This record gives sequence, C-alpha cells and structure tokens, in this order.
Amino acid sequence: MNKIYLDNAATSFPKAPGVSDSMKYYIDNIGTNINRGGYSEQYKAEEIVFDTREILRELFNGEDSANCIFTQNITQSLNTVIKGYLKHGDHVIVSSMEHNAVMRPLVQLEKKGINFTRVMCDEYGRLNALDIEMAIKKDTRLVVLTHASNVSGTILPIKEVGEICEKHGIKFIVDTAQTAGCIELDMKENKIDVLAFTGHKGLMGPQGIGGFLVSNNMANEIEPLISGGTGSMSDSEEIPSFMPDKFESGTLNIPGIFGLNEALKFMNRIGISNIYNKEMNMAKRFIEGLNEIDRLKIIGLKGIEGRVSTISIDCIYQDNAIVSHRLDSEFNIMTRCGLHCAPSAHKTLGTFPQGTIRFSIGYHNTIEEIDEALVALKKILY
Repeated sequence: MNKIYLDNAATSFPKAPGVSDSMKYYIDNIGTNINRGGYSEQYKAEEIVFDTREILRELFNGEDSANCIFTQNITQSLNTVIKGYLKHGDHVIVSSMEHNAVMRPLVQLEKKGINFTRVMCDEYGRLNALDIEMAIKKDTRLVVLTHASNVSGTILPIKEVGEICEKHGIKFIVDTAQTAGCIELDMKENKIDVLAFTGHKGLMGPQGIGGFLVSNNMANEIEPLISGGTGSMSDSEEIPSFMPDKFESGTLNIPGIFGLNEALKFMNRIGISNIYNKEMNMAKRFIEGLNEIDRLKIIGLKGIEGRVSTISIDCIYQDNAIVSHRLDSEFNIMTRCGLHCAPSAHKTLGTFPQGTIRFSIGYHNTIEEIDEALVALKKILY
C-alpha cells in the first residue's frame, strides 16, 4: 500500500524536483560561505543567494531584493520583526485565528508593557475587516494577520485590512505560511509592510530556510533581534545599517537557499494559479466526499470559496486521535491531529480542547489519493 501524505500544511512532501540535487551540488562542489572571501567559488554561491532574493522580490512585488531577509523559518521572521519593532506602551491588533508564531511573542511582550487586541473571527474563521478598524486605538502601531488559517484554511481579507492600516498610518505584517506559493501575493497592492514567508511549505523548498520582505520605511524602524558578524564593516562593532546585512548576522543556510532557489524556479514554471487550481480541485472533491459522511463535521467553511486546501474535521462518535492513528496504521494516510499550534483558532472554531484531524492537500497529491482517504474514513467511522 502506497503512503498518502496529507500534511502539507506542516511541510510539503515531496519537495519540488531538483531541490535535493541543488543542495547536494552546493555541498559537494561549492561549499563556501558568502561575504567572507574574494575567490571565484564564493561568487558562485553569492550569485544563487542574490538570484533567490530577486525571485522572491518579484514573486511578492517587494521594494528591493536587498530587503529580502533570510531566516531559519517564518517563526524567526515574525519574532525578529515583532520584537524589533514594538516598544513599551505600543498596541497591536491580531485576529483570533493566529498561529502561536504570532501569539507567543505577543504574550511574551505583554509582560513588558506591550498590549494587544484579539479581534474575533466567526465560527468559520472569517474576519470582518471593519472589526480591525474598530479595534484601533491612539497607541496602535501594528496589525499582524495570517493570510490563511493553518487549521481551517479560511482566507482572511488582507487587502481590506491593508487599506485600513494605510489609512490610519499603522504598519501591517502578513504571515503567509499557508499561502506563499499557492496564492498570488502583492505587497504593494495589499499595503503590506512586512511579508513573512517560509520556504518549506507552499514554496516546496527544504526546511530550515524562511525569511521576510520588508519595506524601506519599516526596515529603518526595526531593531535587529540578533547581531554579530556579517562579513561587512568588519572594522566596526556596530551593526550595519544597510540591507540585508542589518538582519543577517552569522552564517546563512546556504544549502537551504540553493534548494529554495530550485523550488522557486519549479513553482514559476508551473505557475501559482495552476498550483492553486490543482490543489482546490482536489479540495473540492474531498469536501464533497466529506459532506456525505454524517459521522464527522467539517470545521470552518463547507465549500471551497474563501479557503485554501487545508481541511479540518471533527469526528462525532470517535476520538480524533484514534481515527488519525488508524488512518496511518491501517491505510498509510498521514494527517495531523491536535491543536496545530493555534489554540486561539481552535477556540474560535469551537474545537478546543479536542482539536481536529487536519488534511492538508498539496500540489503533488492526486485525485486517486483523495478518493482513497475518503474510503478509509468511511471504513473507520462506520
């Protein structure tokens, strides 16, 4: 029995073709650092790093490729920006669908005099943008919003919220962990000051590489979270003020960047709209099948409008963890059961504390696998 991987919201699998080959080529044939020498092999590595920044700048319509900062993951990106920007007495607005990559930093900062308002979404995970505007205070400096829920797949209205932020002179951070690579994203059109991304989910690259794109105005107001050697201004013990060095102290994950570069080129060849359409065709098939099973509830939106291909269910008569375990042990179907590092989202959706079984469909899945998952669910639940 073939294994069926339906946990792409955690990390994509398989990765884009050529990712591992590109990483191995760097390790076996180049292996140098960047910004630390003046020899030809280093320049080969620097070319790929620069090319990757430029592809990401074009992908998200950022201001400058130098403003594309590489980190280990999107959690580090969000921590860098949130903690580096906010000051004592500042107020932040978030939705009730946020991941702990946003909520834990804010709860941590709350102990240091930073306040936040959690704007409630409805039971489907939908946000009314006007509620964000109603939550604005005189000391509001930041809105942080996930583009799509990692629990229900519900898409939040970043364009409308971006316009509200611009109107009130408030900075806007968007968490694209569940949408980068499967939904077109334009920083300028959506008035985004910081777009945080991860390389290993929809972008189909390796783990250990993520980053953020930041506007010039916002970059000037963020204090670096980490400082150290950059290979530049080595005569000074001050942090460089120029980009990207300001936020890239220490050695970058260059093998990861090589892998991400190959993944981005694959994604561009396929086209984001084609990726989205394929994933949503499979999601439609899956949701239609789930609606025929009366022993489970679909959590969040019941159709494919306004969502990505992440779908959560709650079993009515059986324990979710047992069902998820049986999907794996008896049918080789990999899902994720639990609270998905997003307790606030589960409270909003009415699935706290039991959580859900999450099926997250990726580009490399097939209709046949979706049908097998539906058959397996019926066998387990009946």
